[in-house]
Amino acid sequence: MKNTITREEAWTLVQEYGSAENHVRHMRAVEAAMRAYARRFDQDEGQWGALGLVHDFDYDRFPDEHPYSGARILREKGYAEEIVTTILAHGETGVPRDTLAAKTLHAVDELTGFLVAVTLVRPSKDIREVKIKSVRKKWSDKAFAAAVKREEIERAAEALGVELWEHVSVVLEAMQGVAGDIGLDGRLATAPA
Repeated sequence: MKNTITREEAWTLVQEYGSAENHVRHMRAVEAAMRAYARRFDQDEGQWGALGLVHDFDYDRFPDEHPYSGARILREKGYAEEIVTTILAHGETGVPRDTLAAKTLHAVDELTGFLVAVTLVRPSKDIREVKIKSVRKKWSDKAFAAAVKREEIERAAEALGVELWEHVSVVLEAMQGVAGDIGLDGRLATAPA
């Protein structure tokens, strides 16, 4: 039984199951946010980062079965049930989010997508230039990124014990630190048409 998952193991799964580039960027953003929270909560940064990286590895191959297909694969590969249930709990599966890692993964997942959307409407397409003020403005515009479940993000931050805008700040800063890895360093704005 494997009680931990390394970044290398997580990355191998992401590559093995053929995730699309934008989805890999999302998983890397979640990885960065999970690492930031691991530091904040004095947890294993490598383990939490790997959980963030691997959380959606099955989605592109099995979109209708996600995250259950990922859980099945992780079990088949001998990962401990705590890792499996953390991955299951990030989705709307009914699996209780009763560990700090599960609560954190759920809290950062949807928020990273919102922060990407905020970045992509900027002319620079550079997340390092995004300020909390801009995020707040877009947050109150319910027509902007309408599919993002803002109330769920708010509840998840509360369950984590972190005030919403502090939570946004932690995730934004983490994503800014990996801007190039997640394709939000401004290169998209300057790419030839």
